[in-house]
Amino acid sequence: MDDFEIIFKGLADRTRLRILNLLLEGELCVCDIQYVLAAPQPNVSRHLAYLKHSGLVLDRRDGQRMFYRLPEPASTALRGLFSYLAGAFSGSEGFAADARKLSRAIARGACTISERREPAPVPGTVTAGRRRAPSRPGRARRSAR
Repeated sequence: MDDFEIIFKGLADRTRLRILNLLLEGELCVCDIQYVLAAPQPNVSRHLAYLKHSGLVLDRRDGQRMFYRLPEPASTALRGLFSYLAGAFSGSEGFAADARKLSRAIARGACTISERREPAPVPGTVTAGRRRAPSRPGRARRSAR
């Protein structure tokens, strides 16, 4: 029972729902999520930490960058939840707009292009077969603070 409470508390924020919507597309760098949400990096990182604590996302570090992805659902409940969210998000113009903004960023050479690792598709999502283009040479990087 406690696991459900933690998961649903993790879902109880629009920003966290927007982040999950983006992560249904695959693993993303914090800077890509920040770009789509048009939110400050500390705000995005705080929400990602909350989602991680809730068991809804996993992270990995690559140099100075942090990447986040959905976990491989170990339970039927989590698999069903991700499938439900994918359907619910696709029916909402706000979430669809975020997905389109992410797709445009990917097409232009977003931060995670060369590092992207595809997670196993979640039933009911549309992640299989998508590929990102290679990153643009000479892309300026933001300095770490």
